[in-house]
Amino acid sequence: MKTLIIYISVHHGNTEKIAGAMAESLDAELLKPGEVDIAALPEYDLIGFGSGIYFSKHHKALLNFVSKMPIMKDKKVFIFSTRGIGPVWYYHRPLRKKLLKKGVSIVGEFSCRGLDTVGPFKLIGGMNKGKPDEEDLENARNFARGLKESG
Repeated sequence: MKTLIIYISVHHGNTEKIAGAMAESLDAELLKPGEVDIAALPEYDLIGFGSGIYFSKHHKALLNFVSKMPIMKDKKVFIFSTRGIGPVWYYHRPLRKKLLKKGVSIVGEFSCRGLDTVGPFKLIGGMNKGKPDEEDLENARNFARGLKESG
């Protein structure tokens, strides 16, 4: 199964760690939105989209990338994120809506906590220190294996 993971990891490498763990399990190519040839997307069997959560949604560069994508009827995709706190269903909603407008089939979603040093959390050295940890990485690998097995 030819797989691409498109991700953005800005501050602490949280999302990059999770994307890397998933890529191991899926034997996937890892690219940032600016590195992706949009015309090549139909060649992939499965595409992952992920970033940290910024102000209750995925990174704007990832959202903008999805807006530029062609309609890809029934293309299998998955969503993932790293976050400080809060409800995953709410944070994933803007990206999910954009993807569904492209005709894709969302086959799974994953999220875990990551070190967050935004705003007042910076004063105390951040929240979720040490996250994502090995357990989170293993959960990401298992999530990806499940996607691979469901084919």
